[in-house]
Amino acid sequence: MFVYAPFGTCTLGSVPPDADMSQVTQALGMLSACINYGYYFIGAPLVVGLLLLLIVPRLVTSEATRPEEKLSPVQPEIKKAASPPPPPKPTTDAAVQLLGLLQREGRLVDFLREDIQSYEDEQIGAAVRAIHESCRQVLNEHLTLEPVLSGNEGDDVTVPKDFDPSAIRLTGNVSGEPPFRGTLRHSGWRAKQVKLPSQPSGQDPKIVAPAEVEIS
Repeated sequence: MFVYAPFGTCTLGSVPPDADMSQVTQALGMLSACINYGYYFIGAPLVVGLLLLLIVPRLVTSEATRPEEKLSPVQPEIKKAASPPPPPKPTTDAAVQLLGLLQREGRLVDFLREDIQSYEDEQIGAAVRAIHESCRQVLNEHLTLEPVLSGNEGDDVTVPKDFDPSAIRLTGNVSGEPPFRGTLRHSGWRAKQVKLPSQPSGQDPKIVAPAEVEIS
């Protein structure tokens, strides 16, 4: 039985002993075609199998990982703690306003800015008395002051271990660690309450005292 193939005609049979050279050549051609068929039918499945071995695991792996990617839990977003707001910048408005009150009532700035070297002590004493009284009234009206340390000047006092350096200033022979024993030289002052009037809208807070112009 003969079958046509692109490699040639393949048949199964034997060559008779008395075959001539043309029959032998034809038989060898048939045998070569059969061998080619063998390569085709045996080699092709092997190649296809190798390709399947390379492709199928990758397909299975990708299909297996997709559900994991879809089902992976969503990581909660960790919000960083908000940094504390910066401390407010110190303002000088209140200090300028208080100085303005002392100037308005007791003309304190005028007195401190004036050169008093040419005046007699009696003249200075009379001026200071008036300025003292006016400025004292301003302090009593707008500030409630209390001593930092109770006691009289010259009394023996004990500075505690956890003292505030901004409230108690140490002088003299300071050595070692607190508590300290010493003599009270000044009780200090602490503003317990500040009562400043509200400034008019639009007023420059840096003005201590306005200039005065008399219109004729």
